Amino acid sequence: MADHRPRAAVIGSGFGGLAAAIRLQANGFATTIFEARDQPGGRAYVYRDKGYTFDGGPTVITAPHSLEEIFAVAGKQMRDYVELMPVAPFYRLVWGDGDRFDYVGDGDAMAAQIAARDPRDAAGYAEFVAYSKRVFDIGYTELAATPFLRFSDMVRCAPSLIKLRADRSVYKTVSKYVRDDKTRQALSFHSLLVGGNPFDTSAIYTLIHYLERKWGVFFPRGGTGALIGALAMVFGDLGGELRLDCPVAAIEADVHAGKPRHRITSKAGAAEPFNLVVSNADVHHTYASLYRGHPSAARTQKKLEKLAWSMSLFVLYFGTDKTYEDDVVHHTVVFGPRYRELLAEIFDGAALPEDFSLYLHAPHVTDPSLAPPGCGSFYVLSPVPHLGNAPLDWESIGEAYAEKILTALEALMPDLRAHVVTKRWITPKTFETELRSYQGSAFSCAPKLTQSAYFRPHNRDDKIPGLYLVGAGTHPGAGVPGVVSSAKATAGLVVNDFAAELGR
Repeated sequence: MADHRPRAAVIGSGFGGLAAAIRLQANGFATTIFEARDQPGGRAYVYRDKGYTFDGGPTVITAPHSLEEIFAVAGKQMRDYVELMPVAPFYRLVWGDGDRFDYVGDGDAMAAQIAARDPRDAAGYAEFVAYSKRVFDIGYTELAATPFLRFSDMVRCAPSLIKLRADRSVYKTVSKYVRDDKTRQALSFHSLLVGGNPFDTSAIYTLIHYLERKWGVFFPRGGTGALIGALAMVFGDLGGELRLDCPVAAIEADVHAGKPRHRITSKAGAAEPFNLVVSNADVHHTYASLYRGHPSAARTQKKLEKLAWSMSLFVLYFGTDKTYEDDVVHHTVVFGPRYRELLAEIFDGAALPEDFSLYLHAPHVTDPSLAPPGCGSFYVLSPVPHLGNAPLDWESIGEAYAEKILTALEALMPDLRAHVVTKRWITPKTFETELRSYQGSAFSCAPKLTQSAYFRPHNRDDKIPGLYLVGAGTHPGAGVPGVVSSAKATAGLVVNDFAAELGR
């Protein structure tokens, strides 16, 4: 019997692609995911070596309800597929002078640590939390899953954004409420988790503080890859098709009989027809490569190349023959000697900074199964300039940079280099070549106010009928809650646009 359901192609199986594909499949589309790599996940790739499991990318899971909702759309319950374990403290922040700050969800504990640094900041912190909640109520609850397709959409929410002073940066806003320099760092670093410089990123992103405080920080048992695997399983249970090791070479788009038509050429063979495409690929790659030859794609590519792009990353994965559980927690942020100056070099500099700030992930602290018994599984992330600003030869300098990071970590983890039994790393070049990220940017377009909401690439393309975007490069932006919200916004548009074909 012929299948008359509209055919949807999803390019890429990151969190955004999988979430969109599940929503489409559950709403009556015949959905196929094209994934270039040998396993799903996109940036949430998994590396395994010598009994160690390393999550390739996202490790901070927040807003669990947004994930539960994806399973619910499919008629499932997340707890039947994967367990989310609470992480405490959320982060430990450390400085070179030995100072430490445990970033937690308990408001009293946070206030006590802040007051110990400067008693005047206790009241300021309470005011900051109240402000963060107001931003959360608008920026996340109301707008995160709402597509901004028209300028009037932006005008409608402008009064709220003006009242919240969204034009201010995260750091400037935090500094309004607290005086201590390290407390300012502690309350402003979160924008780095979505690719933004705290000194440039809109104050809207202070909502992350309240989001974490409201719902907590979690980690999936078995690693982030286990959550990706659960989503892929749900998609398969719904009858969706996931094609691994199947990169897309080109997509031709036109309108036939008044309806959009996309023909996809991939490793699977000759061009296949689809009614629509949802691209979870890098937004620049979507237009510069996948839709190359389409007149409007070339124009969009040029516009994208004029945007400010997020920094890149050097990520070192390593396993040790001891746990170091007395020295580190699940998430540790190691601040370097400079803050503003270092960030300026990372986001706008033409060379690799001499110093660094690091994010250290030690998942075995929460889930010992990710390393052999008595051992530790780690990754450490160093923000670095993207290749458009600093076209460095990472093949030549990568090993020395990895050694420099391990040496620096010995201040926290004694004799670390003597206990490393396996290691590997990815660089900005990896982001550019394997993940097809423009200039090796790790988080797509930077989350500035002038590149947010309506000013960000839209969830539905304005010029190519039947092309939709999902992921970090479209609204609302990067981070797991962001890309999952983009999937909700985009899938809602698709279902509405194809209501007649779905018989609704």
